Order: sequence, then structure tokens, then C-alpha cells
Amino acid sequence: MLRTALRNVLAHKGRLLMTVLAVMLGVAFVAGTLVFTSTIQSAYQKSSEEGFSHVDVAIQPVERKSDDENLKPVDNLNQQTLDKAAALPGTESAIGIVSGFTGIAKKDGSLAGGGWGTMGANYYAGKDGKSEDSRYPMKQGRPPQSANEIALDAKTADRTGYKVGDTVPVSVDGPVRQQKVVGVFTTDDGSVQAGGTLVLFDNATAQKLLADPGEYTEIQLAAASGTSQAQLKAAAEKLLPPEAEAVTGQKLADDQSKQIEKQTSGMQTAMLAFAGIALFVGIFIIANTFTMLVAQRTKELALMRAVGATRRQVTRSVLLEAFSVGAVASAAGLAAGIGIAVGLRSLMSSVGGGDMPEGPLVVSPNTIVTTLIVGVVVTVLAAWLPARRAARIPPVAAMGSVHAPATTRSLVLRNTIGSLFAGGGAALVLGAISSDDTKMMGLGAALLLIGVFVLTPLLSRPMIAAAAPVLKLFKVSGKLARLNAVRTPRRTAATASALMIGLTLITGMTVIAGGIQHAIDKMATGSLKADYAVSMANFSQLSPDVKKKLDAMDEVTASSAFRTAPARIDGEKESLSGVDGSNVADLTSLEFTEGSWAGVSGGKKAVVDTDMAEDHGWKVGSTFKVTYQDGQQGALTVAGLYKGNQVIKGIQLDNKTLTPHMAKVGDLQVMVKTSGGASDAMKEKLEKGLGNNPVVTVQDKEDISEGIAQMISILLNILYGLLAMAVIVAVLGVVNTLAMSVFERSQEIGMLRAIGLDRRGVKRMVRLESLVISLFGGVLGIGLGVFFGWAAGELIAGAGLDTYSLVLPWGRMGVFLLLAAAVGVVAALWPARRAAKMDMLSAIKAE
Repeated sequence: MLRTALRNVLAHKGRLLMTVLAVMLGVAFVAGTLVFTSTIQSAYQKSSEEGFSHVDVAIQPVERKSDDENLKPVDNLNQQTLDKAAALPGTESAIGIVSGFTGIAKKDGSLAGGGWGTMGANYYAGKDGKSEDSRYPMKQGRPPQSANEIALDAKTADRTGYKVGDTVPVSVDGPVRQQKVVGVFTTDDGSVQAGGTLVLFDNATAQKLLADPGEYTEIQLAAASGTSQAQLKAAAEKLLPPEAEAVTGQKLADDQSKQIEKQTSGMQTAMLAFAGIALFVGIFIIANTFTMLVAQRTKELALMRAVGATRRQVTRSVLLEAFSVGAVASAAGLAAGIGIAVGLRSLMSSVGGGDMPEGPLVVSPNTIVTTLIVGVVVTVLAAWLPARRAARIPPVAAMGSVHAPATTRSLVLRNTIGSLFAGGGAALVLGAISSDDTKMMGLGAALLLIGVFVLTPLLSRPMIAAAAPVLKLFKVSGKLARLNAVRTPRRTAATASALMIGLTLITGMTVIAGGIQHAIDKMATGSLKADYAVSMANFSQLSPDVKKKLDAMDEVTASSAFRTAPARIDGEKESLSGVDGSNVADLTSLEFTEGSWAGVSGGKKAVVDTDMAEDHGWKVGSTFKVTYQDGQQGALTVAGLYKGNQVIKGIQLDNKTLTPHMAKVGDLQVMVKTSGGASDAMKEKLEKGLGNNPVVTVQDKEDISEGIAQMISILLNILYGLLAMAVIVAVLGVVNTLAMSVFERSQEIGMLRAIGLDRRGVKRMVRLESLVISLFGGVLGIGLGVFFGWAAGELIAGAGLDTYSLVLPWGRMGVFLLLAAAVGVVAALWPARRAAKMDMLSAIKAE
């Protein structure tokens, strides 16, 4: 039986090629994902270990917990703590660290680096200012020594073209500083390796810009020879100021490695999910292939049974064929996956604008074993049902070519099960909307998808019959194509289902993304009357000097800075938002249910969103006590109630009331109204007035909308790229089905040719059959996708995005339907050509 199975595999190389390709693509995606994520994990972990190689113990401020009673920010470390740490027994050296966001402009004025990866730090030259900072060896020039000097990392210098002696625009919190480059240094910082930037200031300037004079955000200690990290940590703990902790360098490296692993595991899970979809689609192709191969070998299997082979042996014979196919496809998929990993690594570097940390390609034994097992198991499982069917065929019936069609009982059972699954799934989806249960939604969607798949043979006849008027235009070829498409409903259903699943996911995600984009766009632009919103590129706090510069411009008629600070109300931690009460009404468009902004300016009044007011039992005129960030207590009176959204919500009071209680004053954004309204010329004037700052963005409503659209489009394009794998597998499925169908109908095609159907008519018949099957899958997929998109959207709206509404992307859905048609046309090219080239006499004589 083993020899027979292997001979059958070799005898049907062409027929099994599509199956091998389908399995290989899914397996390649699994292998590529595992190799890629393992490689970047290893590279970043190695980089982080190198980054902490000079650190044995770090003294850091403890992050305040969310339920902490203290509202003030944690104090930084001071020079006194640094001096004590340097004098500890077992300390070889102590370095004070200051770091924070710092952006530099490229020569074209745009921001170098990638937002959060654009950092600044201090060059610590010792207490006397004459030592060298071992973290940053100078490649060219010297370290910065005065307030107008900086040093750049070597990779940033190469990317931007800056060199020693150049003057560079630099910004920390808004205002632009013209800094002279006096040095270029090398660093093993992982952020720099990944495309970020690092700017060094002298110690005093860094403290002034990134912390406060005389303060450090961290102190790093190196142990003397003979002192372990644990011993130095124990000694350092004795001098710790309040709200500070000592951490070993090893723990810092381990924590960063865990964080990297956690970040990459999310990406790995998402990519493996799409690989699973591709494999799931491939199951239909494998099952179809083995079903047709078994049908073609009915007499052969019956003869084997007649000469003594048992049902179990026949089943094993088919499964051995599947195992052989799966093993070959998995090995090829592993090789292709390694190539995919290399390509993804290069793509990530080019898209990110930088290079990933250096490191070898990691192909672990677990990856190899997992990949091979997945491919083989999927193939064998898909072939198990056809194998069972083959073993159950009575030998006499099979040898007489009596093909038993599906019984009425089996069809009724299948349709009943499908209806129960589909009905139950739809009920769960609808129930999940009312109960806001995402898990129920996921279960319902899965059951509905399975139910529709089971019912697909039943649905195929009426849906394909609906295409009859169009197919009549193609006369005999069109009629034959329709009859061939419904001749074997199960095979047609399995082929169409592969395409249906891919298009269901693509359509559903597009509908959801369109609704979210419309909702956020409506919130962002509908709640604003301002012409422009000015903010930091990385959404950190703006310096109040930015608003002062804007107010000094003749074109600016009104502006309001938005600030936030923590507070305590009724024993609970809340956030207070500061606005300029005198003109905020001219810059925002809030829907008030009671009261208004009147009285907020310069007073002890505030406006509150309706949800918060309901939670606390407030109404217009209510007074509530507030504990501010500095610990002082006060009282605020409710002047108005408004409907909040994701952009503006909570408690809004005047900046003159809030600012005196803030630990550090900074603006989240500044809303601006201009005399000439929004225009390209006005935007250019504002940017010029702010010094063409690389870290500050000036956006009008259109810019805000385009920014939202761009982010969602990028995400959708990534998803389309990943789901394209499933569509490619579906194409192979259609090709496979048609090729097998043409082989089975050789005699029939020969007879058609003999009675007058020319080669062009045969080609047209096969192409139309393929087109009908593909469009059937496409219509089902788009319909299910719209339903799932609507249901998920209702769940999103119930979760708080009130402005969400169903937006049907008719244009994209039309493209998806054309894509389904294109799949049918492309998939039919080879089978149609093969059918047309048949010799009619040989075909008539074929069994």
C-alpha cells in the first residue's frame, strides 16, 4: 500500500501541483512570520544588552501608580544623590543621565527620525566638566560645551548630511534653537539603530531643556572590580531619596528584552492569524483535489478492495499520499518563508527610514518543527474525509462505475446543520450588539461563517441561476457553463468558499475602517470652529511660548491653549482641562444641553460633559470641591453641561484658574482662528512665524481629516497585503477545480467538439464557468463582509464612539467584485486552453 501511494503521487504530479502551491504559500507565511519575529527579537535584545553593558546599577525615580493619592509628578534625582552614589564603596564611576524628546530638522525642513525615536540627552563630562562620557565616543569633533552646541549620532549625520561646523534647527518643546554641530559620536542605542535620532547637549543645557537645573532623570553606576551588581545595588539602596529605586543593569536588560518580546509577539500573533486564514482557505483546495483524485481512481480502489485490501488500508493509502504532498509542500514553504523573512526585514528598514539593529537571521529548531508539522497536519486532515469516502465505496458498485450521488438524507442533514449554525451565529451576533460582548460577537461570526459555508451548495443553484439571463447572451457556451457550475454543487461550493472567506474579511475590515474614519473625522472637525490646531509632532506638551508667538501675529484673531492636570474630586482621580474662557466659544462647537461657556472666563466656574455630570449628580449651578495638583483645595461651580466626545470631554475651566496649580505648565495644543480663514498661504505664514519648526505641526480641518484617513489607509493596505495571500490561494483553488473538471469531462468535451462546438466555444464555456463560480464566491463574501462590518460597527458605537455610522464603500466593494471576476478570468486561462486543445477522437474514447 505504501508503494501504491507513492506511485499515485508520482503519477499525478500535474494534478497535485496546485495543492502543493496552496500548502506551500500558507506554510511560507507561518515560517516567514516565525523567522522574522525571532530575528528582530534577537537583534533588539542583543542591542539592548549592549546598551546596558556599561550599567551595573541604575537609580531611577519610581513611577507613580494610578491610585496614588499624591497628584504631583515624581521628583527627579539631584546632584547630591549623584555625589553620594559616586562615593559609594564598590562604585567605579557614576553618571547622571538626562533625556527627553528632541527633534532636529533635515535640510529640507522636515523632522529627522521618527517622532518618538527623536531623543536628546546630556554629555556627562564629570563634576569638573573635564572627563569623557564613555557612552558616546566621539568619531569626529568634540563634545558640546556650551548652550549653543550639540553633537549628533553618526547614523543621523549620515542620513541628514550634517557635518561638524553646520548649524542645525533643534526643538525640544516648541521654540526653535539654532545649534552648531561640534561633534559626531557613535552609539549602540537601539532607537538610533532603528532609524531614530540622538542629540547631545552639554550637561547644564540638557538639564535646563529636558528636566530642571541641577536635576537628572537617572543615575547609572558602574561597579568596581570585585563588586557584583547585587552588592552595589544593596549599597545604593541605603542612600535612595524618597520615591526612587535601585535596579541592576541585568534587570534593566531583562525587562527591556521582555518588553521587546511582548511588542513583537502582538505582531507575530496578527501575522500568524493571516497565515492561518491562508491555510484554512487551502484546506478547501486540498479536500477538493483529493476528492477528485479519489473519484478518478474509483475502479482502481475497488480492484484493490476486491483483491483483499481493507477499508483501513485504502484510507491509509490516500492519507499517505496526502502526507507525502504535505511534507514536500512544507519543506518548500520553509525555504520560501526564510526568503519572506529576509524581505520583511529589508522592507521594515526601508519603510522605517532606518536600519534594524544588526544580527543574524534566526531559524530556530522550533520554527522548523512547527512549520513542517503545520503543513503536514493541515494536508492530512483535509484529505481525511475524501479518504473515508473512498474506503466506503462498495467494490462491485465502483468497478461497475456506478457513482452514488449524495442521498436526500445526507443533503437534508447538511442543510439542517448549516441552517442551525448560520441561524445560531446570526442570533449571537445580534445579541452581542445589545450586550456589548466582543467574545460573543467573535463566536457568532465564526458560527455564521461556518453555517454559510455548509449551506453554500444549497445557495449555489439559485444564485448561479440568477446569472442565466446574462449567460444566455453567450448562447450554447453560456448555457453549458451554467449547467457545469451547478453539476457538482459541493465542489463548486468548496471552490467559491475559498474566495468567499478572503473577501468577507477584506470587505468587513473596509466597512469598519470607513465607519471609524468618518466618526473620528466628524468628531475632530465637527467640534472645532478654529481654523488651525497647533501641536507637537509626537503629541507631547508645547511650551507656552508657542501661544505667545501666535498671539503676537497680526493674522491671529483668537487662540486658546488646551492644558490638562490631574485633580481629585469626591475622592477619585480626575483630569481637569484648561481653556481660555474668554474666546473658547469662538474656537469650539460643543452641543450644550444646559448653560454655556458664560462665566468660565477668569472665574471659578466650569463646564462639564453630561456623562460626568450624571455620574456625580451635578446640574447647572452645582458646586463641587476640587483638590488640585499642588494639593490646594478649591470649589468650582457648573456653568454648563455639554455632550462630550473623544476630542473634548470632562471638566473644562479657565487656564487662569488651573495654571497656578500645575507642577509644570505645558499645552497639549493651541486652537487658532485667523483673519483670513484657513488657506495654504495662511498656514505658511503661521509656520514661518513659528520658525518653520520641525517638531510643531500646524493643521487645518482638512489636514486633520487627511491625517486620520492616511493612518487608516496605511493599516488597511497592510491588511490587504496580508489577506492577498488568501486570495492567491483561492485563485489556485479555482484553477485546480477547473483543471480537474476538464479532465473528468474529457469525453463530454470531445462529443461537443464532434457535434460542432469549436475551440473558441470550448474556451468560452470554461471561462464562463470559472467566472460564475468566482462571482458567486465574491457576492457571498461581500455580503457577509458588509454584515460583519455593520455588526462590529454597532459594537464600536456602543463602546463610546457615538459619531460612528455605517459607511458603505461602494467604490471599493465594486473593486472587490471586479477582483473576484478577475480571479475567475485568470484562473480559467490554463484549463480553458487545455480543454480547447483536446483531440476530439482521443477524448471521446477516454474513460
